[in-house]
Amino acid sequence: MNTYSRLPVTFAKGEGVWLWDAQGKKYLDALAGIAVCGIGHCHPKLVKAISEQAGTLIHTSNLYHVDKQEKLAKKLAILSGLNKSFFCNSGAEANETAIKLARLYGHNRGIDQPTIIVMENSFHGRTMATLTATGNRKVQAGFEPLLTGFARVPFNDLDAIAQVSAHNKNVVAILVEPYQGEGGVNVPQANYLKGLRQICDENGWLLMLDEVQCGIGRSGKWFAFQNSEIAPDVITLAKSLGSGVPIGACIGGNVAGEIFKPGNHASTFGGNPLACSAAITTLDIIEEENLMRNALEQGNFIQKNLLEQLGNLSHVTQIRGHGLMIGIELTKPCGELVKKALEQGLLINVTSNKIVRLLPPLVIKQNESEQIINMVSTLIKEF
Repeated sequence: MNTYSRLPVTFAKGEGVWLWDAQGKKYLDALAGIAVCGIGHCHPKLVKAISEQAGTLIHTSNLYHVDKQEKLAKKLAILSGLNKSFFCNSGAEANETAIKLARLYGHNRGIDQPTIIVMENSFHGRTMATLTATGNRKVQAGFEPLLTGFARVPFNDLDAIAQVSAHNKNVVAILVEPYQGEGGVNVPQANYLKGLRQICDENGWLLMLDEVQCGIGRSGKWFAFQNSEIAPDVITLAKSLGSGVPIGACIGGNVAGEIFKPGNHASTFGGNPLACSAAITTLDIIEEENLMRNALEQGNFIQKNLLEQLGNLSHVTQIRGHGLMIGIELTKPCGELVKKALEQGLLINVTSNKIVRLLPPLVIKQNESEQIINMVSTLIKEF
């Protein structure tokens, strides 16, 4: 169906931060499949693991125990501090799971119309519940009637949440991205997540963090919330968890992890042996190769040098981000830069019309970071 405005290129192979098209032209990938290929393209350990798993067992269904799923759940529990996982196939499904969890949590407490606080400029997916939660009218247009049960406030505004809590006694949870991705690589003030945690504790709400884009090492920690030294009730993951093999996860702590009972939620493909093998191997590679430290070092290096190159330009509003999640906001729409970069052998993205978004793989080396800095700086100066 006509759902994508595709760029005029077909990629034939990849290795590390590089891709080659069908004609053999080489491209530097500063987008990583939209934050999916954190360990780069075709990492040899991942290729070996999924090849061996495909030759052993791909799928059985969740009617039975799945040893790789149990191993992955244990690993995520150790890394996150939250002890129960539900596995699905995408970020949208992970967020749907969190929304269902919050609603069931509310009903269990005698709240007939549970409400979830969500943010302006957020992005949580394109299913009916997640596009309703998303703070982007463009995503929602034409799909009305939207769902009830959501209250929207500005991102990075604790006072606005306090006002909602004073007037809406049906609130049961907050759903928020620690760093907004699609909304423009927006990084909140340092005490924002701590403030949200305090409000949730005072009101008995669940704090649910959408880490689909910013999680799995991209921020320099396993999860972005770990930069704020708080513990959420729920985390949602996908994208780089499986390095391109579709897998999502909704992880819950002591309260949220016990809400679902058999029959409340399910997934045919969720957590199958192949997807879980990819995820386990991805986490092992990030750990073994110290890629979180590299993400922070290279992210700081890219931001610092972009600021030096572009900081004084009148058409550059701000350069922001955390780790390898970087946004360069311009004063006017700049979508044409995507095609110009492609022509020069660089993959970037423009989100929210005027923000150049960079999401390089965590395996990026400094000389490759320098190439991104030079190419992006030249493109924006010419623009």
